[in-house]
Amino acid sequence: MGCGAIMGAAVPGFFLSSWFAMLLWGVIADRLAIPTTLSYVDAMLVTITVWIVIAPVAASAGKGKWFNK
Repeated sequence: MGCGAIMGAAVPGFFLSSWFAMLLWGVIADRLAIPTTLSYVDAMLVTITVWIVIAPVAASAGKGKWFNK
């Protein structure tokens, strides 16, 4: 899989994930007792933060599958 294919899937996925985060924020905020409104830009910030945290975890989990042959 080339870099173009990865970016072709990641970029729309980021914007879609941000949109879902914005839509579902009210449900999450009610349970955590935090402000219930979230703008799209703030949702993008939340999404990129989650992606930065999850990406290394996913990469390290995948190393065992691909490199221990």
